[in-house]
Amino acid sequence: MAGTRLDLNLLHVFDTIYREGSLTRAAKALHLTQPAVSHSLSRLRDHFDDPLFTRQGNQMVPTPLARRFLESMKPGLTQIQGAVNQFHAFDPANQRKTYSLGLRDVLESTFLPQFMQRLDPYPELEIASKRIPRREMETQLAAGKLDFAVDVLLPVSSQTSHELLRQDRLVVLAQKGHPLASKALDMDGYLSARHVLVSSRTEGPGIEDFELSRLGVQRSIRLRCQHYYAACRVVEATDLLLTMPETYARIIAERANITIMNPPADLPSLDAHLYWHKAYGQEPALIWFREQLKAIQ
Repeated sequence: MAGTRLDLNLLHVFDTIYREGSLTRAAKALHLTQPAVSHSLSRLRDHFDDPLFTRQGNQMVPTPLARRFLESMKPGLTQIQGAVNQFHAFDPANQRKTYSLGLRDVLESTFLPQFMQRLDPYPELEIASKRIPRREMETQLAAGKLDFAVDVLLPVSSQTSHELLRQDRLVVLAQKGHPLASKALDMDGYLSARHVLVSSRTEGPGIEDFELSRLGVQRSIRLRCQHYYAACRVVEATDLLLTMPETYARIIAERANITIMNPPADLPSLDAHLYWHKAYGQEPALIWFREQLKAIQ
């Protein structure tokens, strides 16, 4: 290498050429002339004593050294760019950004279709949906590994902000033609049936069981499983009942041989709360994204 010091502006040029695969497109993205980008690339090549990019057709293909350099340089560059961007207004139509969103499986199914449709006018934005253990949520928000998380109401520290995002009532699912589906479901009928309980925990009651216990009754659990989709398939093939959030139930019912019934008692709603770390609460890109999340019903 020609030396150890390197202009940080050259790193931005390198990252843009790598991303765009073209000096012309990189110049446009950087709002520079193509000769200026070519000059910066020449300085980078001298510094690393490596061509960094070779032309193959219309593409600038990175060399092995360039690939290794990007892997080690990218986290630091992203952090620097984030520090710069927070002092400027966010333009979702033109700025490239990846958002990291913590979602559980049901929320992925009910939330992402509408949300991605809403983001359709902003092709530069990417979404990474992750399922993380609840005990790690605050740590990942604080570390910036998650921008937001959506989950039930959880006990959190004063450093984590949250607000109600959506309320979803519980309904009861049964196989079409089930004897209990021919009329309004009462408590006697509900308790006479056997049930599927969906929970990520290996033991313990579901949210509906707490209310039933308060009413002095208990249902019979035949199957405990981890995912609502699997539970719906079981209900479709057996006489078991399933109590689950209505939004996802109606999505499943469109393509399944099942009936949706009102529960025999006022069961608690399944509330979804939006969580974020207070340290990032005023970053323009995250303020904008939070507003998009809140707009989804």
